[in-house]
Amino acid sequence: MWWPRLGVPPTPLRQWGSTGRGIALEDLTGIRERVRLRKPQRATHSSWAFAQLGSFVGYKARKAGVPVVHVDPAYTSRTCAECGHVDKANRVSQAWFACRNCGFVDHADRNGSRNIRARAWELWRRGPRQRPPPRPGNREQGWTQTQHHRQ
Repeated sequence: MWWPRLGVPPTPLRQWGSTGRGIALEDLTGIRERVRLRKPQRATHSSWAFAQLGSFVGYKARKAGVPVVHVDPAYTSRTCAECGHVDKANRVSQAWFACRNCGFVDHADRNGSRNIRARAWELWRRGPRQRPPPRPGNREQGWTQTQHHRQ
């Protein structure tokens, strides 16, 4: 069971199933090829199990009736969650985001997560038009728009 290893109890997912909410995850396909790292960071990065974590979350979420939406993370760290302005200079440091257009300041991770949430909501609102096919041998066919209550 993976919950104890992550330190996350399964109870919240069971409760989320009745709220009409979902989970938004970055689509990290091909991240190893896209990211450039310094030599000391390469070993840690290459051993990071992106797909495994996403699979665990997806499996448990589907089991609890919680939809999972994967979104393209491109430019989410450079986009202002308040006004939508995209600029490399918005990312002041690894930790901080400051919009050059509207002056909005936030922790960089929080700003990026708000952008991920907004993209996921837009995908959810439009419906699963370009959903990837289920993996062979997987009984779970993924979520469909009609299976879940949306607020």
